[in-house]
Amino acid sequence: MSKFYHITTYGCQMNVHESEKIAGILSDLGYESCDDIEQADVAVFNTCCIRENAENHAFGNIGMLKKLKARKKDMIIAVGGCLPQQIGKAEILHRKFPFVDIIFGTHNLNRLRDMLFAKQHSKKPVIEIDESEGPICEEDKILRTSYPNAWINITYGCNNFCTYCIVPYVRGRERSRKADDILQEAEELVRAGYKEITLLGQNVNSYRDPETGMPFYGLLEKVANIGGKFRLRFMTSHPKDFSEELAKVIARNGKICNLVHLPVQSGDDDILKAMNRKYTRSDYLEKLAVLKKYVPDCAVTTDIIVGFPGETEEQFLNTLSLVKEAGFSSAFTFVYSPREGTVAARMKNQVSDEVSKDRIMRLVELVNAQTREISKTYIGKTVEILCEGYDEKKKCYLGRDEYGRMGYFKSDKNLIGEFVDIKIFDANGVSLMGELMH
Repeated sequence: MSKFYHITTYGCQMNVHESEKIAGILSDLGYESCDDIEQADVAVFNTCCIRENAENHAFGNIGMLKKLKARKKDMIIAVGGCLPQQIGKAEILHRKFPFVDIIFGTHNLNRLRDMLFAKQHSKKPVIEIDESEGPICEEDKILRTSYPNAWINITYGCNNFCTYCIVPYVRGRERSRKADDILQEAEELVRAGYKEITLLGQNVNSYRDPETGMPFYGLLEKVANIGGKFRLRFMTSHPKDFSEELAKVIARNGKICNLVHLPVQSGDDDILKAMNRKYTRSDYLEKLAVLKKYVPDCAVTTDIIVGFPGETEEQFLNTLSLVKEAGFSSAFTFVYSPREGTVAARMKNQVSDEVSKDRIMRLVELVNAQTREISKTYIGKTVEILCEGYDEKKKCYLGRDEYGRMGYFKSDKNLIGEFVDIKIFDANGVSLMGELMH
């Protein structure tokens, strides 16, 4: 009789990739993936706690399984990732959801197999939350689910301690993988037919090979020199570590996409200092100028937080003016969310929800207007798209160009995993509509 698993993933690409590792462990144990959680013998919640909404969403979905667990007593429910790694949250999860069988932290993922065996031989819940990071495990099987895209972790953890961010507390200190292991993984992915590789880390450009000290730009160039046609991306970059050498590597390697995600968070120096971002507004703009010097057509995307404690209207307006000056291709925008245990959560002058809501709406309006203007410049042009999937609602294939713009086009042939040229005839926000060029 077949056994099934279902994984619910919250958060960023890092979490999506870690869910692929969880899937690899479960498939090794003979489980098959299923879309319906009610069919699952093992249900895993891979959680995120970067923002309060993600945490509340996870709590809500876990709670909804109480009745299902009562009907399927042999079903195993596991909750892992950043949420239980927070101090005290594993105890809260156990107390609030006693029907959860396994609770594990970010440093315990590679022990999921042993935790499952332990639970199957005991009626007691299994809770493993290690405070120390431990060595990087290279033996885990990865069941990749995002063809033709593939992600490769190059660093784990973070040393920056931005005052609003929970990551260093739940992911631990920064650790880099060996360059040889990363290159071997990338070569295997290209041989397997993957067409886009993204190097992942909380701060990729602080990477250092633990054996040779090779910096990130050296690793990036080595991956770009692997034979075969594929695209290479990386995220996330911290502005304080973005270098001229990295800009030069992007410029001279055609496989590296001319798109850099460089989170600015705020356009005001006092707020940046309060955030412990370790750069000023002018520092950031100088980094952009260096990038544009070597890669004039490079698109830049960013992250921006509004409503940080103490943010005044004038300081918010400084952020708006930076958005205009930088000319971001697009931006991920957020209202500040207090995270228990961080420095910012203890700051006075927390900005009201009403003010934050007003500011985020004004920021989104500006970002969207800039994004639309950039998208309009595509009309009439022919661009190369990596076909990534099929949209059932629009009855179109879809994929991104190297600058991250999503293009939709019709085709009688399944082109997923292929590079295709489409001529753009319409643009809507970040989306492009095109005609397939044969």
